[in-house]
Amino acid sequence: MSALIWLLIAIPLGTGAVLGLAGRGVNRSAPVLGVAAALVTLGLAVAAAVTRPEASAPLFAGMRASLAVDGLSAALVVTVAAVTLGVLLSAAGEFGPGENRGRFFGLMLLFAGAMLATVTATTLPLLLMAWEVMGATSWALIGYWWQQPERARAADVAFLTTRTADLGLYLAAGAALAGGIGSLRLDKLPEASSPWLQLVTAGVVAAALGKSAQLPFSFWLSRAMQGPGPVSALLHSATMVAAGAYLLLRLHPLLAATAWAGPLVAWTGALTALVLGVVAVVQQDLKQLLAASTSAQIGFMVLAAGSGGVAGGVTQLIAHAATKSGLFLAAGAWLTALGTKQLPALRGAARRHRLLGAAFALGALTLAGLPPLSLWAAKDEVLAAARAQSTGLYAVGLAGAVVAAVYSIKAVWYITRPLPRHAEAGYDTERHGTRQVSRAVPAPLWALTGAAAVLGVLALPGPASWLKRLVGTPDEPVPAPWELGLSAGVVAMAAALTWWWPRRTAPAPGAAVRWAEEWLRLERAADVLVVRPVLALARALAVFDDRVVDGAVRRTARGGLTLARCAGRLDDGGIDAAVHAVAAGARRLGRWARRPQTGLLHQYYAQAAVGFAVLTLIVLLVR
Repeated sequence: MSALIWLLIAIPLGTGAVLGLAGRGVNRSAPVLGVAAALVTLGLAVAAAVTRPEASAPLFAGMRASLAVDGLSAALVVTVAAVTLGVLLSAAGEFGPGENRGRFFGLMLLFAGAMLATVTATTLPLLLMAWEVMGATSWALIGYWWQQPERARAADVAFLTTRTADLGLYLAAGAALAGGIGSLRLDKLPEASSPWLQLVTAGVVAAALGKSAQLPFSFWLSRAMQGPGPVSALLHSATMVAAGAYLLLRLHPLLAATAWAGPLVAWTGALTALVLGVVAVVQQDLKQLLAASTSAQIGFMVLAAGSGGVAGGVTQLIAHAATKSGLFLAAGAWLTALGTKQLPALRGAARRHRLLGAAFALGALTLAGLPPLSLWAAKDEVLAAARAQSTGLYAVGLAGAVVAAVYSIKAVWYITRPLPRHAEAGYDTERHGTRQVSRAVPAPLWALTGAAAVLGVLALPGPASWLKRLVGTPDEPVPAPWELGLSAGVVAMAAALTWWWPRRTAPAPGAAVRWAEEWLRLERAADVLVVRPVLALARALAVFDDRVVDGAVRRTARGGLTLARCAGRLDDGGIDAAVHAVAAGARRLGRWARRPQTGLLHQYYAQAAVGFAVLTLIVLLVR
């Protein structure tokens, strides 16, 4: 049985690696191979959700790399695999032969494999490895058209922002080891000793909020919209942004083990749902509207994790994944066909491409939370858990649901208007449109949109009880009838007002609108508060290194050279001179000693006589 879960991870990773390395060499076969791998992965995901396999292998001393499919991960692996298949089916018709299809489909499969490893990992080291692969491939996918500097910079911003938050997982791992959790099993993290438990929780919360584009990290998702449409449909609906929410839902016992983490997470999610919903309302770019709504909708999942509504959060995650992936696919198809994603230019787009427009409208109505569609029921499950914790949380969450209806109906209003007489004048603002929708798009789009519409059955009493038992939280709060009626009424009223008075905006200063249009200028704030100080510190450290550390080294080197020169002079003028003098003296003595050596016997006698006379004189003088 363990082979099943290894295959679930290995097939997308292996196929993706082969396609990515082959690149343009497999341009013709890459879409077929990519879709085939995704189809097999979906089959394995369904089998794993039914059989619940487990696998483990030694990794480090006292640690193992463990995978398991339990109730929570069973829902996630099927969702991830299904959305991946739908997105790759649509991408097969969007990327022409001129694109590097091998690299694109390879990266998409690598990302999907890393996401599957993330949701099935039961130990922190393996989760960290999958988390890193997911981050690296997301950077490559967002910057897929890296030849364009703006897209490459957008990928860098998204990557560096999420990487900064990801450092929290390393903090959590180190604190868990210090706190006595040597195995680093996820289910053992709440047992870490104090104060290390606080650091473990803080690290996990920071990493999860960053990956899920929650406040104050939301701005990276706006920049990520520079990537291709299928990338947004996969990464920013069911996988990357959902990974953080999944981690918080998985580690809800860790949040509950501290007094502060649950409320902090819940309020962050509720405020993101409301504030980023307002950001979505003022957007005129369709992809930016969908991106801001993604942060807002993920906020409901984060709210659920902080409030203890794990089953409600899972329902919201699954329903939103299907809904948002379909909406992003439609937005990408319009961008390819009409060359624009500006809402005013998309007036009548649903009438021009009726099949695509009908699917988008159904998805947007689902996103609005209108009954009886899935996100209406899912939000009520989340709000019931929030009300059990705090009336204030419930009120903010309900306000977020109302705002969701506004931005969703706004998008529907634009695309369903009568086609303007000079519609062509507004097209091709982003690229040259093909004026036709690929035949590969409608089938997966309708499959995802249809699933999004009917997934609300998971919130019905019977399926809801089954899901709560599946994820191990059978005692979660159930929304009261008045809650269902209240949410349905206020959402329907907001939708009606938005439809009938789309141009009438609430009184707000122009500066406030511009502030919201620019995503609260969070990127600028991050630049001022984080990027510039870090760069200034780096420059100061570089100067310190050059002038102090390197300067000391250089001065030491110069001193050594000076000392060496002095020693050289001493050696040349003193020691060598003395040696030369001794040698010269020895040579002179040698020459003097050779002079008496004449070979004449009578001279030797004379020399001997002189010598004896000198010796005699010395003896007499000494005595």
